[in-house]
Amino acid sequence: MVRLVGVDLPRNKKITYGLTYIHGIGLTSAKKIVELTNIDSETRVNDLTPEQAGLLRQTLEESDLQLEGDLRRFNGLNIKRLNEINCHRGKRHRNNLPVRGQRTRTNARTRRGSKKTVTGKKK
Repeated sequence: MVRLVGVDLPRNKKITYGLTYIHGIGLTSAKKIVELTNIDSETRVNDLTPEQAGLLRQTLEESDLQLEGDLRRFNGLNIKRLNEINCHRGKRHRNNLPVRGQRTRTNARTRRGSKKTVTGKKK
């Protein structure tokens, strides 16, 4: 089991896709990291040698990427700032509504949660 930046990488995935399980690393940056460390991209996570794992760990520490806890904290502080200055985006975050202008009359189920049925008015 390989553990990088506090995340256990899935064992049976190729290293390029396994690295994407770390918050802050997408497919493009994962490919760059694998290329920098000269590890074959076809290598599975459970086939990594301890030297290769150490090299990956060292490369991630030296990179200028914000990963895991730092990135989550950074994003959380940005949302908190939007809430505090009481801007439109902050209000949308506060009310669990879509922030980027999407419609809410229909759709937006992921952000608003499951439907809550309201009973009809009796005559």
